[in-house]
Amino acid sequence: MSTAQQEPAIQIKSDENAPTAPQTRALKFTVAAIAVVMSVYHMYVAAFGPPEALIFRGTHLLFALTLVFLLYPLKPGGDWKWRISDAVLLLLSWAFILHIFFNYQYMTNRIIYIDDLTMADKVNAVIAVLIILEATRRVLGWALPLTAACFLIYAMFFTNVKAPVLMEQLYLSTEGIFGSTLGVSASYVMLFVLFGAFMEKSGTGQLFMDFALSITGHTAGGPGKVAVVSSSLFGTVSGSAVANVMVDGPMTIPLMKRTGFKPSFAAAVEATASTGGQIMPPVMGAAAFVMAEFLAVPYAQVALWAVIPAILYYLAVFFAVHFEAKRHGLHGVPRNELPAFGHVMLSRGHLFIPIITIFIGLTLGYSAPLCALVGALMCMPIALLRKSTRGGITWRSVLDALEEGAKNTLAVAMACACAGIVIACVTITGLGIVFTQIVVGLAQNLLPLALILTAIAGIILGMGMPTTPAYIVMVSLLVPALIKLGAPTPAAHMFAFYFAILSAITPPVALAVFAAASLAKANLWQAGWAAVRIGAAGFIVPFMFVFEPSLLMIGEWHVILHSFVTATIGTICLAGGLFGYFFRLAKPWERVLLLIAAFMLIKPGLITDLIGFGMLVIVLLSQLLIRRNEPKTA
Repeated sequence: MSTAQQEPAIQIKSDENAPTAPQTRALKFTVAAIAVVMSVYHMYVAAFGPPEALIFRGTHLLFALTLVFLLYPLKPGGDWKWRISDAVLLLLSWAFILHIFFNYQYMTNRIIYIDDLTMADKVNAVIAVLIILEATRRVLGWALPLTAACFLIYAMFFTNVKAPVLMEQLYLSTEGIFGSTLGVSASYVMLFVLFGAFMEKSGTGQLFMDFALSITGHTAGGPGKVAVVSSSLFGTVSGSAVANVMVDGPMTIPLMKRTGFKPSFAAAVEATASTGGQIMPPVMGAAAFVMAEFLAVPYAQVALWAVIPAILYYLAVFFAVHFEAKRHGLHGVPRNELPAFGHVMLSRGHLFIPIITIFIGLTLGYSAPLCALVGALMCMPIALLRKSTRGGITWRSVLDALEEGAKNTLAVAMACACAGIVIACVTITGLGIVFTQIVVGLAQNLLPLALILTAIAGIILGMGMPTTPAYIVMVSLLVPALIKLGAPTPAAHMFAFYFAILSAITPPVALAVFAAASLAKANLWQAGWAAVRIGAAGFIVPFMFVFEPSLLMIGEWHVILHSFVTATIGTICLAGGLFGYFFRLAKPWERVLLLIAAFMLIKPGLITDLIGFGMLVIVLLSQLLIRRNEPKTA
């Protein structure tokens, strides 16, 4: 069997629910055909341009709802009576979207909020909302639909907004269900998910693992570092923390345990490294594309802002593994058991070309969907170039990639459609302004306190819903308050983005940790708190780049370079202080100085940098010049 056939699928799915395999051959064929057509349609649009926004987003939603009601039945394994209910919901889904298509001229010529809605408009508006809530529940669970329902109840019963106006906002405008968030799913996410599916089918997953093993596997704590490197690479493909864990974890976690890492620490490393995939350019999580849409900037600009924070995040994880391994005397995997770097690059290195192509295309200013399309189209031909990677690749591989790409988009598509309900309610009621005033009042006009409130809200929201809708809710309710209190707009959005993501490793509900702990057979709480320590930089850096945007590559280049260098040193100090090791075991007072130095160095500024360097020098002198026996525990 070929390497490509042996690899597990890299899938973007909801963290809770999984689709039910079609029961009959006819249904399986139908699902596959619809999924392939959906993928081909979006590839055509990326190449030749989309139709009008309402038509394009409606078509995307039509495909998504069709697949949802086929793949996520009301009662899995139920008899034909239950399937009839699914068929009815599917027909209603088609009805409310086709109503827009067949009456498109009427929709575009009517004066919004002035012309009265017809009875058909009202009925279809109600159907649309109910269908979106139910479809989202099936794919993502209850959290997001209940959140949207709360906003609906507020808009209907606690404001002066009339029902027809709310229906129009939700259904007939591009500010609700068919809003910009659904547009992001249709234009950006779909293409990058397809790119991930094509990379997986071309065997790139094995390249990622072999590449990481060859460069870090032999070092102290090598298997942990392999998890860091490979998960960051997998993250460019999937964009889902839990999906990364379930693909990478079965390989890295047993290897970490075999070389001496505690199960809870091994689980924490994998969860933290996998979570960072959503912040790692050039291909980040779906919320990054939503951010680009909200800020009206190219996606490449968002990726540029994310570069330094992402490097600092993974640097912290890498050195956390290194210091933990050194502290406990853990070694890497013997070189003779590892693939050679030269052999990996010669035999499979060409599979990096599609990712490099996307990076170059984004840098040159080409649109993100077009770059993703070109990258996807390159995957199979590139794999066929060498005998070592062409085995098992057939036309079936292409069809499978098209099918998986469409299926893996469903969670994001439904999240974006449901988030559109939230945005519509916030916009039409003015709730965003009210909430901004509340946050500003609670924070007493202090930006640091507002940031803490926003961070807590982001973690809580992220516990119950995927990153994208959690970020969207924060942008609607909390980010305006940060901007009003003086935070730069890009920094405020990136702050919300980070904390919506970090909920995946923050107890008590840390989905990535749950997934990794199940693989490691580790205690959930121990793994969760270990993940917080390992990913500590992710909790600290966002506060720093709000006060000094140079960490987002905003400002003069010499300032950016200075901030990056000092923050890098500070991040290493942070890992050393948290894990009790630098050049050797750290004494308690050395750990304290390292932690203080870390905060001083990560925060840009000449005075704080001098203080941080001074404390670091004291620790270095103690570690390097004073030779005496240290206890084996910190």
